[in-house]
Amino acid sequence: MPLTMAQPGEINAIKKVGGKADTRRFLENLGFVVGGNVTVVSQISGNVIVNIKESRVAISREMANKILV
Repeated sequence: MPLTMAQPGEINAIKKVGGKADTRRFLENLGFVVGGNVTVVSQISGNVIVNIKESRVAISREMANKILV
């Protein structure tokens, strides 16, 4: 399921990172790699705030839809 459907506070394992090569590279540089854990903190006005590798990152809903957990 896409990251946007994950419940806040729930730890999810990343199964796939989709999108174009540039998008995938950008997300991987932020820490979104297959096998990594991500936790949704909140969803505010179209943005998704997540904990990834002990950091909080805000990504757009479009980017979050490309991350499958």
